[in-house]
Formats: sequence, C-alpha cells, structure tokens
Amino acid sequence: MNKKHVGSDFDDFLKEDGIYEQVQAVAIKRVIAYQIAEEMKKKKLSKTQMASRMKTSRAALERLLDPENASITLITLERAASAVGKKLKVQLA
Repeated sequence: MNKKHVGSDFDDFLKEDGIYEQVQAVAIKRVIAYQIAEEMKKKKLSKTQMASRMKTSRAALERLLDPENASITLITLERAASAVGKKLKVQLA
C-alpha cells in the first residue's frame, strides 16, 4: 500500500499533482453558476430574459451557467450579478 499521502490534506495532493489552481477555479465557477441560476429562478427570469438584461447572447449566458467552463471574465460576472440585482464581490484571501 502506498502511504505517500497519509496525513496530508487534499489541497496538498492537488498541489503535488499540479492541478490545485484548476480545481479551485472550477469549484469557484460552479458556486457562482449555481448562485446566478438560483437568483434567476427567484426572479423568474428565463435564459432569454437574462441574456437580454446582460446585453449578451444566450450562448454567452449558457457558457456562464456551465459549471465546467471556468474561463469567464469579470465583466461578464458583473453583468450577470447586476442583471439579478446583486453586486459582484471579489477578494483575495
């Protein structure tokens, strides 16, 4: 049995494999996509209405809501937040 990772945490494992940043980005994006989708439901906004409020295409909104697509700009996130009456808050921890 390989005891290489015994006692280490999952973050250390991901860092050793060189995928920590990628996994973090996808996890953050999943949370944001979920939050935006939930706000759309609360406000009873269709994807077409949401895209219109964001002044973007429905395809761009689909990319935003895709939890696997982590390459979304801050401008797009800001537009989405504004479209559902929220503010985007980004901070370094």
